[in-house]
Amino acid sequence: MTENTEHLDAIVIGGGAAGLSAALMLGRARRRTLVVDSGLPRNRFAAHMHGVLGHEGIDPADLLRRGREELATYDVEIRPGRVARLDETDTGVSVLLEDGARLTGRVAIVATGVTDELPDIPGLAERWGATVLHCPYCHGWEVRDRRIGVLTTSPLGMHQAQLIRQWSDDVVVFTAGLGPFEEADEQRLRARGVELVAAPVIEVLGEGDQVTAVRTADGLVTEVGAIFTAGTLRPHDDFLAHLDLAREESMVGSFLAVDATGKTSSDRIWAVGNVSNPMANVPISMSAGTMAGSFVNMALVTDDFDRAVAEPAEPETAEAGDPVAFWQERYAGSDHVWSGKVNKVLGDIAPGLEPGTALDLGCGEGADVIWLAQQGWRATGIDISSNAVDRARNAALAAGLTEEQARFVASDLAGLDGSGGYDLVTASFFQSPVELPRADILRRAAGLVNPGGHLLITSHAAAPSWADAAMHEHRFLDAKEELEALDLSEEAWETVVLEHRNRPVTSPSGEPATLEDSVVLIRRR
Repeated sequence: MTENTEHLDAIVIGGGAAGLSAALMLGRARRRTLVVDSGLPRNRFAAHMHGVLGHEGIDPADLLRRGREELATYDVEIRPGRVARLDETDTGVSVLLEDGARLTGRVAIVATGVTDELPDIPGLAERWGATVLHCPYCHGWEVRDRRIGVLTTSPLGMHQAQLIRQWSDDVVVFTAGLGPFEEADEQRLRARGVELVAAPVIEVLGEGDQVTAVRTADGLVTEVGAIFTAGTLRPHDDFLAHLDLAREESMVGSFLAVDATGKTSSDRIWAVGNVSNPMANVPISMSAGTMAGSFVNMALVTDDFDRAVAEPAEPETAEAGDPVAFWQERYAGSDHVWSGKVNKVLGDIAPGLEPGTALDLGCGEGADVIWLAQQGWRATGIDISSNAVDRARNAALAAGLTEEQARFVASDLAGLDGSGGYDLVTASFFQSPVELPRADILRRAAGLVNPGGHLLITSHAAAPSWADAAMHEHRFLDAKEELEALDLSEEAWETVVLEHRNRPVTSPSGEPATLEDSVVLIRRR
């Protein structure tokens, strides 16, 4: 079994019209969203879809292809697979795939649809989606004015029989599936010229995917040019049956109960499309997915603010924690942690160096690595948080960079391959509220610098004016102390820059402020 290293905002289960619509809204809301898609949409048997404004008559597979392309624009990943189990956790949901992989997220949107289980009648299933149909709004126009048969499978067949009469004057209803057939119902159908056949259907005849006739148990053959029928609907929700979510019973089966936004009886699980609404066609499913995606984002927005108010950072707790867990959690939220701009000192100093290979320690979301790559460096970023590295890779991809230009590694320094040195190693604000062997890491990083290459360390020289008392009590090293802590041989290293620089910033309250940075740039002789 493998674990997903990123705690997603939303996991969408099902890549049909409903699921992709929900994912589109979430992607545009900058939510980390993944779609798990079995690749088996309910309407895959149909070559055309109808009643979808702006897409009338196109292949439903074409709609999904376009949708997947659109999602890629917003960094929404689509992962092939099927879900074996969905569980609620303390932090959201856990999704186990049939291949053994596990995904975690804050919420799940279930859009897995249904299966139409057709009667076991020879010749019926082979023509499903072509001339054996279920929805007159989807397919009635294409078979209008033909001799249309209605193969009833339950008392609901009476509703379908009356509906089909709108598309043809020549309708024959095979009534055996209705159960007890009331005289009033018979009179109602006959009043509009509907032909009734009582014997059960035992075979559907035709050529290729075209229906030509129906054989009944009494041996008679009745000519028809199309058949409408309703299979038994089986919602694809077995993977969450153990959660005992509220359900609604209807004449067509038992389905997940949802509110107007698609939310189930769990605050972490939404359900959209046919898995919760058996009557939804493509546009209704798209609408439900769009609605759910927007309301899921609002639920996450509310949660982000609630957590920010209720859980302020506790410095004494952070210092005692595990650094990997701390930084994983730091990058697990939906907000960008850093500005996305290159650190100012690096942006000032690197243009004076000859581009070559570069390594950025604690790369975070990758802004420095991306900037270096854009200046012609072959840059590598390393961070102990795989969440940060995932963000950095996505940012580099969005910037049009290849892995050869901007590479990212989720590890400590031990994870570097050591196949070659670097012309520049940079550590910008390589400081942590959770204790790290900082000096040891920087000394080891110095060992990765090529002869003639540079090590650049930019650090906080003092706490910001708005910081709390605990941070002001922390002892920050000045530039000279930073260099001394490296304990490097003067015979091997030349000091290029050793100074403090003031940097104008805006405080959290919106006031102008200044930060003091220490800068150490040394060159390996």
